[in-house]
Amino acid sequence: MPRDNYTGLLAFVTVAQEGSFTRAAARLGVSQSALSHTIKTLEANLGIRLLTRTTRNVFPTQAGERLYRNISTQMAEIDAEVQALSDFRDKPAGTIRVTATDHAIRTILWPRLAAFLPRYPDIKVELICDYGLSDISAERYDAGVRFGEQLAQGMIGIRIGPDERFALVGSKAYFSRNPSPGTPHELVSHQCVNLRLPTHGGLYVWEFKKKGGKAINVRTNGQLVFNSMYEVLEGAIAGFGLAYVPESLARPHIAAGRLVRVLEEWCPLWSGYHLYYPNRRQPSQAMRLLVEALRYRPQGVK
Repeated sequence: MPRDNYTGLLAFVTVAQEGSFTRAAARLGVSQSALSHTIKTLEANLGIRLLTRTTRNVFPTQAGERLYRNISTQMAEIDAEVQALSDFRDKPAGTIRVTATDHAIRTILWPRLAAFLPRYPDIKVELICDYGLSDISAERYDAGVRFGEQLAQGMIGIRIGPDERFALVGSKAYFSRNPSPGTPHELVSHQCVNLRLPTHGGLYVWEFKKKGGKAINVRTNGQLVFNSMYEVLEGAIAGFGLAYVPESLARPHIAAGRLVRVLEEWCPLWSGYHLYYPNRRQPSQAMRLLVEALRYRPQGVK
């Protein structure tokens, strides 16, 4: 196989993941014309078209889909091994890409990174805000952050935050016009501020469970939908409906009287945020240092 094909395969996988030559070129640090030339050379060498281009999208052909499915994981593993070579440097170095929700980034990741990064100037961390529960191997992330119950099999999970409960809240103005719900089922008759999830274009289904009872999932409706939990909260504060948000996010507004909490006994406890990454991958020195910096240590435990 021509040596150029190795560069071409990396370019192909990146374009397939991004669905865009513009985004792929930015990620690879090359021009769009150079990237397009690399893909054309690969297709010419293989004698088959791998990508279909339209005016708005780029997606793999049937042959390209097969190739991507078979090599994307291996390409990610090669990249990880190259990153791991930084262990042989005098100073820890490398770029670590982490996908997480905005709430996890603001409350867990960023406060600890602000103290961690100055100690290791050659380590770079890229935080990508995403509610889609992405496949971190396919998307070439080094790690992701989810609640413990959401971790996929084959992943190493490291707790980085305390247990978290969600809170159902609304403004005093909203409750002056509407009765408080007595059960989760009554939420279908309320205005609710929803969270849009990128996966399948759906809305987050509100999950409730009373102690000793069965779980109840409720699909709610309302005038407002956001793709950020912080804006969902703002919508509730402004009186546009009820919101279901992390308790730590709502707590200051409940204490200040801007929000009123309801159905507290129906809000289950989640096992906190976890950093996760594939167990088949030997973490680099930079990754090991980051894990230790993020690891959750309850007060009084060193």
